[in-house]
Amino acid sequence: MNTLTIPKGKKVYFASDNHLGAPSSEESLPREKKFVAWLDSIKEDAAAIYLMGDLFDFWFEYKKVVPKGFTRTLGKLAELTDAGIPITYFVGNHDLWMNGYFEEELNIPVFHKPQQLKINDTSFFIGHGDGLGPGDKGFKRMKKVFTNPLSKWLFKWLHPDLGVRLGQYLSVSNKLISGEEDAKFLGEDKEWLVQYCKRKLETKHYDHFVFGHRHLPLEINLNEKSKYTNLGDWINYFTYAVFDGEKLELKKYS
Repeated sequence: MNTLTIPKGKKVYFASDNHLGAPSSEESLPREKKFVAWLDSIKEDAAAIYLMGDLFDFWFEYKKVVPKGFTRTLGKLAELTDAGIPITYFVGNHDLWMNGYFEEELNIPVFHKPQQLKINDTSFFIGHGDGLGPGDKGFKRMKKVFTNPLSKWLFKWLHPDLGVRLGQYLSVSNKLISGEEDAKFLGEDKEWLVQYCKRKLETKHYDHFVFGHRHLPLEINLNEKSKYTNLGDWINYFTYAVFDGEKLELKKYS
């Protein structure tokens, strides 16, 4: 379990699902500027920041090339880590293909699976949330293709101009990967991440489960001592979670 101790007056922040670059670089630029402004606003009291996936709508790391753009976001992340604020990244279903760039250039560790986290005396289970639980079947099928070593090897031999353009097109248009279904509340009894959390609680207690992926800001009590929080997104809601050492709250940036 990863552990983090935060002093009084400091906070831990969680955000997810920016999908920068969608539906186009021009249209996502105002959202990127808003996200960068939020990062700037929290730098004074942030003990740590957890970015929970799908920061980009498409991301693929060639050996010497990464997708063009996102300069403001990457520059701000570098500024924060250079200032000593630890940032942790969880890959989502749109940025599965990270392979060292964030670690080497930004000093940001990257996780591909959910992690246990303890902040002071509070226990968390956190991740992007894709492919967990009994649902999300369309993505689970697609993920097997996307994470297959042969698929990645073949894709990297496409010229970056072609590969990135193809990836961006598929990312925006393929509703199995991301679409309107992510923004519909299914009812607590049908939310597959809620079901996943309840199953985890059968074997171990966590005070908080924090995920993204669903594109909905949600706070659901799983029992008297455990809560599931979904972070929403930075497309329609501009929501994030903040933990002050005692309480986790879902907030909106405006």
